[in-house]
Amino acid sequence: MTAARSLRRPRLRFGGSVRTRMTLLYGGVFTVISLGVLIAAQQFQQSVVVRKLANFANVGTEGGVCDRRPPAPPCPSDATGGGIVPTERRTELRESLLDSQRLTTVIAFAVIAVLAFAVCWWLTGRLLRPLNRITATAQRLSLSTLHERIAMTGPEDELKKLADTFDAMLDRLEHAIASQRRFVANASHELRTPIAIQRTAIEIGLSDPSPAKVARIRAELLRATQRSERLIEGLLVLAQGERGLDARAPVDLAVVVDQVVGEHMPLAEPREVDVAVAAHPVTVAGDEVLLTRLVANLVQNAIRHNHPGGHVLVELSPDTGLVVCNTGPHVPPDRVDELFEPFRRLHRDRTGSSDGAGLGLSIVAAIAKAHDGTVHATANPDGGLSVTVTLPTLIAVPAALHRHNPPAP
Repeated sequence: MTAARSLRRPRLRFGGSVRTRMTLLYGGVFTVISLGVLIAAQQFQQSVVVRKLANFANVGTEGGVCDRRPPAPPCPSDATGGGIVPTERRTELRESLLDSQRLTTVIAFAVIAVLAFAVCWWLTGRLLRPLNRITATAQRLSLSTLHERIAMTGPEDELKKLADTFDAMLDRLEHAIASQRRFVANASHELRTPIAIQRTAIEIGLSDPSPAKVARIRAELLRATQRSERLIEGLLVLAQGERGLDARAPVDLAVVVDQVVGEHMPLAEPREVDVAVAAHPVTVAGDEVLLTRLVANLVQNAIRHNHPGGHVLVELSPDTGLVVCNTGPHVPPDRVDELFEPFRRLHRDRTGSSDGAGLGLSIVAAIAKAHDGTVHATANPDGGLSVTVTLPTLIAVPAALHRHNPPAP
């Protein structure tokens, strides 16, 4: 093990800021490349100078080149003002030229190194300026400044995409924080209302108790307690749906639909609401209890928010999913999405504080999301809603049609 670790390639670690590391890296690379080019150029010039000096010939008194071909007389000596350049002088001239070249190379290298690091420092500062802006915005963020955005302009490069992604994340975070605040405020209000009713009933109703008053207060306390139980149960189911599923098992939705519709027929009969079911037996993978609660919330809302003599149609097929359509009061199309928010009510006659807390469709959306499904609602032109729940199916078998009608009185 020790030998294997010793053979591992060492990892270089550089401290400091990104700007410093980029300057050292790119400036160093540019300097090394420039040094290599300068050394190669200096070596080439040195070879050229040596070759030229080796071919340097005698210069005559009139500037002509001596003819060393025999049997010509020897070239004049240096005493006459011309002649052959001595070997010592040629060596001295060559060394002087080479020294001047080396000095020029060293000066050029120093200037290039300084300019390389200075330019790299300046360029990296300009390139990293958007990152500094993102960092400054992130450091300023708090719950009271989530409205701030980077709003970077410029070409669609990587830094612009990073800033836009950060702004989109802030949008989602601001929406989530606002939704959480609204949820906490609404839940506190909904929980406080039955408690206030119970306290008022106890303080005032039981101040001068009588059998009739005690019975009335008992019924009022029972309704308030049941409302609190429904609210707490709805919050628990909503939390469980948003948390996700721990295990999945095959669930026949057609059986669940028949069971739920049968259980809600006593609710539809007094309201004279006709409930029809067209179900294709479809099996999905999920939690049977949560899926039963999903179907029950849809059917219960469709019956409760209807008018006498209205209709409810529950359709189930592998192509369209689960569709619950009902007649009822008119719903503005631009406010349909609000129904999926917890505690959101369009108007009092739609939800009613005694019937529910406004968690029905939000629970449906949370359960569908936990099952990797989607929920979509549309307002019917004649009133009511059509809610479609799409879930990944496992098995689809031939259709079976059922119809549940209130029995004739």
